[in-house]
Amino acid sequence: MKALILYSTRDGQTQKIASALAETIRQQQPCDVLNIQDAAVPDWTQYDRVLIGASIRYGHFQPVVETFVKQHLPALQQRTSGFFSVNLTARKPEKRSPETNAYTRKFLLQSPWQPDCCAVFAGALYYPRYRWFDRVMIQLIMRMTGGETDATKEVEYTDWQQVSRFAHEFAQLPGKS
Repeated sequence: MKALILYSTRDGQTQKIASALAETIRQQQPCDVLNIQDAAVPDWTQYDRVLIGASIRYGHFQPVVETFVKQHLPALQQRTSGFFSVNLTARKPEKRSPETNAYTRKFLLQSPWQPDCCAVFAGALYYPRYRWFDRVMIQLIMRMTGGETDATKEVEYTDWQQVSRFAHEFAQLPGKS
């Protein structure tokens, strides 16, 4: 059987993390990676485990994540599953767990799906790539939270060792019968 990683991304960092997770998981089993917007109805018979990743922008996950979970809840519950979120709040180590990251905690409390494992990863700032409005808004948020505000910089906060550890943890979870 295979693993399936579905991701929702705005600027590409969640896709980059999903690809890194897949590389590690592939050391133990085949793994497909799909943008959740392109995964209308996965062929669930091919997969014994699924991992969903989603990024935060302005305090919210993209609506497609919640919609996908609701539409595919029985399939998710029948498989070993995991969830990871990507956000800039997690650049602070004390905000990098499901229990301490407000966005992830809220998602898990409100979701009918309860994944077997969960992680929170710090994202990246790509100021030069943002549209004017997003750049100004993110600078304002970063100024308020003590983060980088130089609009010429790109800063990657992702802890790649944490990503690798989570991939190993997910791959080692027992399957569901």
